[in-house]
Amino acid sequence: MHNVGLTLAIALAAGVLAQSVSRQLRLPGIVLLLGTGALLGPDGAGWIEPRALGDGLFGIVDFGIAIILFEGGLNLEWSRLKRQETAIRRLITRGAAVTLLVAIGLARFVLDWNWNLAFLFGSLVVVTGPTVVGPLLRDMRLHPRLRTVLEAEGVFIDPIGALLAAVVLQIVAAPMVDTLVAEIQVAAASLGFGIAAGVVAGLLLTIMLRHRVLVASGYEHIFTLSVVVLLFESCGQLVAESGLMAVTVAGVVVGNLEIRVGDELREFKDRLTVMLIGLLFVLLAADVPLDDLRSLGWEGLIVVGILIVVARPMSVWFSTRGLHLTSNEQIFMGAIAPRGIVAAAVASITAATLESQGIEGGQELKALVFLVIATTVIVSGVAAR
Repeated sequence: MHNVGLTLAIALAAGVLAQSVSRQLRLPGIVLLLGTGALLGPDGAGWIEPRALGDGLFGIVDFGIAIILFEGGLNLEWSRLKRQETAIRRLITRGAAVTLLVAIGLARFVLDWNWNLAFLFGSLVVVTGPTVVGPLLRDMRLHPRLRTVLEAEGVFIDPIGALLAAVVLQIVAAPMVDTLVAEIQVAAASLGFGIAAGVVAGLLLTIMLRHRVLVASGYEHIFTLSVVVLLFESCGQLVAESGLMAVTVAGVVVGNLEIRVGDELREFKDRLTVMLIGLLFVLLAADVPLDDLRSLGWEGLIVVGILIVVARPMSVWFSTRGLHLTSNEQIFMGAIAPRGIVAAAVASITAATLESQGIEGGQELKALVFLVIATTVIVSGVAAR
């Protein structure tokens, strides 16, 4: 019997250490995090057993993702977003659609998966993510418009991708015409409600941080943390899958309104995000059996390779043609599409849901998504430089 507290403690310490070592070696942090999870998980040393956490694992994942996406939104400047609005909007709509369709075709015809699994795989890999794009671009000299587009894409595509995966999962679980219509309506409601709730919550949080009527000096950071988690959970209860968009938009609102604790809040969230990313990636990677990865064979590598060298450049070209981006900037953007914690978390939740409903293929799906994460992070890190 694995001790839950010890599992969390080991995963937390190992995650922070892996990121520290990766910073020293100038390697993408996620690569070492995935390796650490595999090394310490059930197929390795056996020190970390994510299944011992039960449903609590996904509660921790939800908590972590809410904080991470709020932090991502906090770092986006509205003036820069407005100038690059067209490119950002196209990437998270047209670009995501291209990636979705290519990924579906690859899973169906290269891996010979059924259409349900193929659609699920496509919905899971449309995301990139601030947890991987931000650190990758941090030390690079880039044109501000290029940095803005890539960072904003990573922040906004995560809640959209998670919502898309949830919709597809519900359709797979209950494949009926009325289910499809209902899920599309739910998705539209989730996006709309999440945006509205995020704006309102962001404004209220900013007012409270500015005037300090309720928030005493020194309590700003932990108060913000508690509000973000409450916003995420309460929105999810009111309108399914709306929490991620709500915390992302709230982060953008708070980050663009002048508050006296702005820089301190960003620094606090940066450090907290490092801790949460380490914990989550180690736990989720430890939950992926190595046999599932090996069973993908060369076909799995072919799928990932085509996503990198065909799907991403195609989505960038389709999204940015006619805009004032140079060919070199388009090529650079085509090389940057690392997947992050949202892809890992949603893939794990999807696999668990399929398993609980007796639908086969969940573990293979999760393994392929983690292969995409590891490979895209490595390739993007090398190609970008």
